[in-house]
Amino acid sequence: MAVRIQQGRALAVLNLTPLIDVVFLLLIFFLVASRMSQEEHQLDIALPSAANAVPMTVEPQELIVNIDQQGRLLVDAKPMSLEDFDSMIRLLSVNNPTGNSVIIRGDRRVAFQAPIDVMNICLKYGVAYSASTAEEENKQ
Repeated sequence: MAVRIQQGRALAVLNLTPLIDVVFLLLIFFLVASRMSQEEHQLDIALPSAANAVPMTVEPQELIVNIDQQGRLLVDAKPMSLEDFDSMIRLLSVNNPTGNSVIIRGDRRVAFQAPIDVMNICLKYGVAYSASTAEEENKQ
């Protein structure tokens, strides 16, 4: 027994004219955009230079500072004094004035002064900082 499949009328009625119009518009857009790009590079223009621009000499980095219960700083799992941290942040801000950031992770039992000292050093050299909590890290 042969099964007869009846084709619906939806495919017979499908109009491709709007789709073709959209394809032509996209084609024209990309042709015009590429032409403008070529003309832009052919112009003989002496571009201005900035005298006080500071080049980025080091890739921006995110520095994680851990503060234990006794208020000791641990940067990259190495103990560090506040003075050494100050000189490291100063060097970071000199090498790359923008884009550096410090994440401060403090033990919940640490006194307020240790994280505030780290924040003050970051503010002193214009380095962005943020505080991280255990709940935020568990979500990631």
